[in-house]
Order: sequence, then structure tokens, then C-alpha cells
Amino acid sequence: MSEERQPFAFDELPRRLPIFPLNGVLLLPGGRLPLHIFEPRYRAMTGDAMAGARIIGMIQPQEEERKGRPPAIYRTGCAGLIDAFSETKDGRYFITLLGLCRFEVLEELPAATAYRQVLVSYARFRRDLEPAARPAIDRPRLLTALKAYLHLKEIPADWQAIEEAETGVLVNSLAMVCPFEANEKQALLEAADVPERARVMTALMEMALLGAAAGEEGRSAPLN
Repeated sequence: MSEERQPFAFDELPRRLPIFPLNGVLLLPGGRLPLHIFEPRYRAMTGDAMAGARIIGMIQPQEEERKGRPPAIYRTGCAGLIDAFSETKDGRYFITLLGLCRFEVLEELPAATAYRQVLVSYARFRRDLEPAARPAIDRPRLLTALKAYLHLKEIPADWQAIEEAETGVLVNSLAMVCPFEANEKQALLEAADVPERARVMTALMEMALLGAAAGEEGRSAPLN
């Protein structure tokens, strides 16, 4: 795992963004998110993005989509650069987004496209584009919680790669790939920095472990 320099300067980020609302999916600055694009509206979005700035806004919906009514979205998302791209014969896309900078949605814009577009501000998250200092976190506590959490979820892990990973890359990668709930993913996205994200993630893992332990105790308790 290695952290890459961001390919965009702050003033180059587009204020008008097409958005891809996807529940439970998290993109963070410097992270890489592979996506399979098959819905017609998002195929159109991807094609238009490739013809322009190649940037898409990843954001989570707050509710399930209902016919004829787009779901409400969270106000914070992350802009991603289409860094890898391939197209199938039937018009589907396989892309990889490189996380650039988080954004705050100011308003949704009227659009003639099938996909949604928003006006955004990056001001709160300008530091996402700055070189990252080595974050100070309680790494032993995080890894202890992670080992138990992955065991609970029956998820295999490459522990050599985890132990060798640079701290910031490790925290952001875990936040993206661990199976947290959508609201928990949003809390990780909105964390001010890597140390706060690590604290939030450690707490989420420890709460999941406590909940599982309480459930086991309840099932094993004798009936009166």
C-alpha cells in the first residue's frame, strides 16, 4: 500500500459535479474504488465524465430509491478521478476512481441528464489535497480490534501487508473496505482527519464486538 500525490490542485476541482449515490460505498482521498457501471444513466454519466474532467462525486443516499422520486443524499461526499477505464462490448464500464477531495453539497442543480448533478464546495476539506503528515494514532489498539472484528465477520486478511502499511493508508483503506453500516461509513467519511477516523473506526469495531459478545451471553443464559 502506498499513498499517492493528488493530481489536481484545489482551484482545478470542478464545482459542478455529477454524482453517483451508492449506499454503503465509501471513497476517501487517496483511496481507490473499483466500480462496475451497468445502469444506463450511470453509463451516460461515465461517458460524459470521460469526455470532460473525468471526475465523479461519490455520495451516499439517505434512503432507498423510490420510483419517480430520487432519494435524499448526505451532504458530504468525495470527488473521484476516473483513473482506470475499460468498456465491454455491450456498453458497460469497469472503472477505478482515485479519491481526490471531499466536498459539501450546496444545492442540487436542474439537469437535462438522467443522472443527478450538484453544486459543491471543497472549502472545508482543502487539507485533503495537502501532503499528509504521519498521523499519530493508537495503532496497537486499532489492530487488536481489527483482528477480532475480521474474525467475527469471517473476513480473511493479509496481516503482513496490514502490519507493513503506512498508517494513513491503512486507516483509509480499512474504512473503505470494512463492512460497516451506511451511517457508520458516513461518520468515517466526515471525520476531520486520519487520527479521528482511526478513533471512530476503532470504536465501531469495539462496539460490534461488544454487541456480539452480549448476544452470545443472551443465547447461553439459562431459561427460568
